[in-house]
Amino acid sequence: VQLQASGGGLVQPGGSLRLSCAASGSIFRRSAMEWHRQAPGKQREWVATVASAGTTNYADSVKGRFTISRDNTKNTVYLQMSNLRPEDTAVYYCRIVLGTISSWGQGTLVTVSS
Repeated sequence: VQLQASGGGLVQPGGSLRLSCAASGSIFRRSAMEWHRQAPGKQREWVATVASAGTTNYADSVKGRFTISRDNTKNTVYLQMSNLRPEDTAVYYCRIVLGTISSWGQGTLVTVSS
């Protein structure tokens, strides 16, 4: 499975951005999809998950500001980010998980700065 993330960029504090991650292959609709991020000098951390059935979970740091969603017709997962803060600056990675199978995308950089 190959994942292609896109949508990163520079945004001012309080702004919004939508990330996308397109997956190849046939397992997308049966898989959970995750977003993770890695800030400079820090470990990668989990941000959000959307299960194959559509249920979602979020890290406390983004709850109420970020929304994860999926479009099974396009094999794509999204991360809508609102009210962005400087501490959201990171490389954002998508991940696909199906049982013991998992794969990471290449990452897309989000910079929140005035």
